[in-house]
Amino acid sequence: MSGFDLSKLKSTSVVDDAQLSNEELALKCQWETLSASGAPDEFATQLNNYLRNNTYIVGTKPTAADFSIFKAIYAAASSWVKTQDASILAQHRHILRWIDLIENTILDLQIPADQKFKLNFDAELPREIVEKKKKVKKEESESESKSNKEQPKKAEKSGDNKHKEGKKGGKPDAATIAKQRAAKAAKKAKKADAQQQAEQHRAPAVPSMIDFRVGFIEKAVKHPDADSLYVSTIHMGDEDGQPRTVCSGLVKFIPLEELQQRLVIVVANLKPVKMRGIKSSAMVLCASSPDDNKVEFVNPPEGSKAGDKIFFEGYEGTPEHVLTPKKKIWETCQPKFSTNDKFEVIYREEGKPDARLVNGNGELCKNLTIANAVVR
Repeated sequence: MSGFDLSKLKSTSVVDDAQLSNEELALKCQWETLSASGAPDEFATQLNNYLRNNTYIVGTKPTAADFSIFKAIYAAASSWVKTQDASILAQHRHILRWIDLIENTILDLQIPADQKFKLNFDAELPREIVEKKKKVKKEESESESKSNKEQPKKAEKSGDNKHKEGKKGGKPDAATIAKQRAAKAAKKAKKADAQQQAEQHRAPAVPSMIDFRVGFIEKAVKHPDADSLYVSTIHMGDEDGQPRTVCSGLVKFIPLEELQQRLVIVVANLKPVKMRGIKSSAMVLCASSPDDNKVEFVNPPEGSKAGDKIFFEGYEGTPEHVLTPKKKIWETCQPKFSTNDKFEVIYREEGKPDARLVNGNGELCKNLTIANAVVR
């Protein structure tokens, strides 16, 4: 098929997008976005791994996603076949199997027989090896932990031996003890003074330091290793155009289908953390009842788009690049977030009027039904 014009292909005999669920539409969008990411080698690896356990890109029948991904990967696949290199063919075996399927099903009548892929299914390829995580034996783990605990004790003992002065009968004399105590007290006082000065010069924590934005959830799935967590792919208007991965503990409160293809408010500059093996790079802002029995999303104003800046009235400064735990900005501001009787999200500072959460046009961010909610 090296001389065939890909632009002439048409996506016929595929499932219409209108027949797909929100989750399937999100998956379709995710793969089409990845195919255009500009990293062909990484995309090929991800696609091959995905097709190891899937017949089609979405669901159990061909969709427009199969058609568009076919066109995106075909040129690279042609070069793999031409090399006849067994290691290269083995590296992309699942993609090649899928291409053969698409050629002979949804594109069968559009591609001349003499220009289709000629795959040798009897060729001997290296065996596929799927790496598995090694389990650390309990005895080894306990032994290592015990060793780590003993090391500081040995170091401390060694340090004591080096700094003993004026020994009499193996014990420090009174003058040495007094000298050691004075040195410790001076060191402690110096450290406390330095901390106090740092606190005095540090800018007070205010909501403008927090990077609130509108996010668009492209897709959400359950965390493979945590029953209480969802893993969402969320576009936040980052400069690189790529979505972020966000873990959220909403399984018990919000159905999975409500996390598909929707706008939310995100906190975009929290320090990334690993949650049961998956790195989470932001947080979805929610409102919850005081007893935490009910949780709802904080919704951006109608007409919002991913990346729109959100802020509390009167706090429009430039956010911190990252909210480091040491500065306790989030920990200081978040307890003052709530909703009023109109379900408007507010920041309540003693002695000041309530500041509402808005966009650049002054339009309000609200939850649906929980008044006087805890917002986090």
